[in-house]
This record gives sequence, structure tokens and C-alpha cells, in this order.
Amino acid sequence: MKVKKVLVSQPKPSSEKSPYYEIAEKHGVEVVFRPFIKVEGLTSKEFRQSKISISDYTAVIFTARTAVDHFFRLSEEMRVNIPDTMKYFCTTESIALYLQKYIPYRKRKIFHGTTGKLDGLQAALTKHNKEKFLYVVSDVHKDDDSNLLDNLHLNYTRAVMYRTVSNDFTSDEPFDYDMLLFFSPSGIASLMKNFPEFKQGDIKIGCFGSTTAEAVKNAGLRLDMEAPSVKAPSMTAALDLFLSEESKR
Repeated sequence: MKVKKVLVSQPKPSSEKSPYYEIAEKHGVEVVFRPFIKVEGLTSKEFRQSKISISDYTAVIFTARTAVDHFFRLSEEMRVNIPDTMKYFCTTESIALYLQKYIPYRKRKIFHGTTGKLDGLQAALTKHNKEKFLYVVSDVHKDDDSNLLDNLHLNYTRAVMYRTVSNDFTSDEPFDYDMLLFFSPSGIASLMKNFPEFKQGDIKIGCFGSTTAEAVKNAGLRLDMEAPSVKAPSMTAALDLFLSEESKR
């Protein structure tokens, strides 16, 4: 069966220059952006149950813009005054610059890594190892990051401030896709939650990352396309290659 309609389980790109649009035109397919999961913040009541007092900390670690949003949202809701002396450690420069939405950037102690991962902050964290760190995370986070902080012997606390939940389909929402693209195990879990009787049949499934690939197989589904690979370092490159090869069959 030729692929004519592809569901990309991510939000619609903000730019019209997204490679997905080029792929759609090149291969004559319809690409629909429809996340299977969404992020929601904990309420202040829920967060208080963790017995974490934000004002007890002298530094914050951020690995996502979403973490920044929910840290400042909860602080405002709970009327916590964030002192000017608070230090901010961000895994990327873009996250660090995003802090401008909430604080005067040039007047604060802000550090960022270059690798996009927590280990890229190792030098800065080690230099400021006397701080009391608040590590803002979602309900699904990597234990490897905590292992790094443990190995550096930092005084830190993981604070869950937001969670990933299924973005449920409505009863009148059509599900007529020839191919589904997933980017996390949570997306697979949402698929099975929304469609417990899901039969894959001719529907193609593509994914990004080894953990997502494992989730596809654990759900008893067939994996037709996986990224990254040597030939396709991104999901869009993998999709372009897959559709090109399919047209030759």
C-alpha cells in the first residue's frame, strides 16, 4: 500500500520552511502534525506534596524550556520570591537565553553547556559545588543525569514540576493514516491507550531513537523505519529516504 497520509506525532512547525513540507510536496503525500502526548504542569497543591521549598535553594538546573516555564509559574503561584542571587545552570544556550522571558538576563549568574546534555555543564557545576541545587524535571526523566550529579557529590534535589500525559483522540477524530511517526515511548503508550484494539496491518510505523524503537516492538508492533541511521541522521531524512525507496517498489 502506497503511503499517502503521514501522521507526525509532534506539534506543527512554526516555520513554513520545515523539511516536512518539502517532503510532502516532493512525494505527493499529506503530512499531518498531531501530538500523541502533551505536557501539563503540576498544580501548586500537587507540588506542595513533595515538601520541596523553592526558597531553600541557591541554584537551579534546567534541561528544557518547559522546565523554565513551570519553575517560574509555580514560584509565582506559591508567591515565592526568587532572589537576584539565584544561579541558573542550563544545558543549552537557547534555554539560557529563554530565561530572559522571566529575569533580567545580564544581571544574573547564568551558565550553559555546549553539548545539549547535563555532562556539558560538569565544569560549571563542579566550580559551584557549594550551591544547593534544585533540578527541575518531568515525571519521566533520565536517571543517568542524576548519576552524574551524584558523582559530582552535589547537594541537589530533583523537583518534578510537570508531567507527560496522553493527548487523547476524540470519538469523531478521523484516524486514516498510512504511516505514523513517533519520537518517544510515551507516544507509543498513548497510541495503545487511545486504540487498545489497534491493528497495524498495512500501516507503516517509523520512530526516532532506540528507546522508542524498543517501545514499538514491546507493544507487538512492526517497525518499518528507524532514525537516526548512517544514511538518515534525522527523522525527516529517514522519511524522505523511506518514501523514495517505496516509490521504486
